Formats: sequence, structure tokens, C-alpha cells
Amino acid sequence: MKVHVPILAAGILLSGAGIAAAETVVIAPEQQTVIREYVQSKPLASIDLPGVELNIGSTLPDTVELHRIEAPDIAYSYTVVGGRTYVVEPGTRKVVYVLD
Repeated sequence: MKVHVPILAAGILLSGAGIAAAETVVIAPEQQTVIREYVQSKPLASIDLPGVELNIGSTLPDTVELHRIEAPDIAYSYTVVGGRTYVVEPGTRKVVYVLD
């Protein structure tokens, strides 16, 4: 039985690491308002990415140009793909919020 305890402990630790890596970003309502107003004041041309489906958590290809949201306390960028505005974490290029 002693042999199985370290293996079980390692499994628990590894599963916890997976949960931490899958954290979701929560954007406060006040930030959503600032982001929406900024994006509306700085419209971008929409691009197409044939064969790519984007959702929250999706990673944008390196070929997609990101535009920094220049507002206080907002550390995100955005782009417009297929007529939808995607708010992106610039370091990871992951979609964190979608404006419809």
C-alpha cells in the first residue's frame, strides 16, 4: 500500500496543475464598458480566417495583427475577424472576451 501513496499524491498534484493552467479570465463589467467604448471609437477592418473557428480560449495565429487597447487598467489587445471583435491577451494571443 505504501507504494501507491506517492503515485496517488503525484497524480493529485499534477491534476491540480492542470486545473490552474485552465483558469479563465474574468473581465469586470466596468472593464467591459471601457473596452466596448474604446473599440467603438477605434474601428478596425474585419479580416477573414478561412477554416478557423474562434471562441474564448482560442489562440489567434501569429499572422493576425493585434491592436493594443490604450485605456487605463486594461492590458488587452483586440482584432476583428469575420465581423466579430475579439479581445485578446497579447502575451498568449488567447481570446479572453468576444464583443458581438
